[in-house]
Amino acid sequence: MHLAGKLAEADLDDAPKDVRFNTHDAAKSRRIQCSIAFRLFSVPVALASVAAITLVAAPSLGLYAAATLLGKIRPLREAYQFLSRTYDRLIDRVGEKVLRDSRDTPALRLMVSLTLTTVPIFVAQLVLVRPRLWLALAFYLSLYGPKFQRFVRMFSAKHLEAHRRQGYFSDKYDKVFGRYVEFFLGFFYGNVPELDRTVHVRLHHKENSGPDDTTSTICYDRTSKLDFLLYLSDNIWTVVGLTPYLYFKARGEDENRRRMLWGITLYAVFFAAIFLYSWRIGLAYVLVPLLVMNFIMAMTAWVQHAFYDEERPEDYFANTVTVYDEVNFMNEGYHLCHHHRSGLHWTEMPSHLERISGKMRESGSLVFRDLDFMKLFLELTLLRRMDVLAEKLVPWEPMDHAQRLALLQKRTKPVRSAASA
Repeated sequence: MHLAGKLAEADLDDAPKDVRFNTHDAAKSRRIQCSIAFRLFSVPVALASVAAITLVAAPSLGLYAAATLLGKIRPLREAYQFLSRTYDRLIDRVGEKVLRDSRDTPALRLMVSLTLTTVPIFVAQLVLVRPRLWLALAFYLSLYGPKFQRFVRMFSAKHLEAHRRQGYFSDKYDKVFGRYVEFFLGFFYGNVPELDRTVHVRLHHKENSGPDDTTSTICYDRTSKLDFLLYLSDNIWTVVGLTPYLYFKARGEDENRRRMLWGITLYAVFFAAIFLYSWRIGLAYVLVPLLVMNFIMAMTAWVQHAFYDEERPEDYFANTVTVYDEVNFMNEGYHLCHHHRSGLHWTEMPSHLERISGKMRESGSLVFRDLDFMKLFLELTLLRRMDVLAEKLVPWEPMDHAQRLALLQKRTKPVRSAASA
């Protein structure tokens, strides 16, 4: 349920829960009317998001291809490995002094790298005023990296930062660098403050992608490109913070509502200030990252909870996906472990997965090998290659290929009971 649903629900703020169910038909009618009006705006935004992700994908994939090619040259590969190891040792020493938990040095490395690349590029563009194509290209490469790997790392770092009550940094440095990823670096990515600390923690982990979650995909066919486009068009209202704001307002969660309003205001000031300074810089350095964030956030929510059990639509053990991949930054692929114990440190997730394996088997949790969430989206929705997913599925009981296909097809269909609720 996205913005249209929240607008209708806001009319029922003070109604008891049973009254809300009794007024379902009227609320549903208002949601339909609202959705038509809002999609006149949001569908073009969704299409613009597709264009934006295509725009930044070209240099990102190009850099990956170049890095792969250069990596085959032994002297260059060895030089890079030497510099990388030296950098890691330096970050390890710094991490022991500035972090609350030295195990979080991968996040610190990312923060330092972004601060030394993205921030100077952005400042240089502000000083130069007139947009430079090469500078914008460097900006996108610094944000997303080869094959979007830097964005994946940033996404994991801000995600886990949100679950730290006091952030990554120790008391001595927290006053300056507290919530550094979400409340500073996040602006460059089009990430509205409080979407992680408040919305992700206090809304998504409360609803666990069930029918009332503002990012739930339960009413969509997760194998349909058209359904994803509609979901993407709705998702922009989550990305700018409006849908979560209405969710908190409808439930009388005033502290969360105020937090969300504060986050929306901070980002709106940043957005407006850059556009007033130079609308061309605003388009290239603010609007494009916001649209890319819309696409990637929608894609991530689409696949991380893609496989609902129609008989138990609110069972997060069933709808939360676990993926194994060689690049699994801060164990982001252990998503079910995170939903089961959100405060668990990321280094402890593999062992925790073993402890909950019995419950996973009982709930029919889906686990995939040799797959990350981007590849899952590619195979599930864009290419609809269920054969490939069936091969990568790790079943709890012996299953032949046809049985795996049938299971995947069943679990990706819209849950009709939720669609009509």
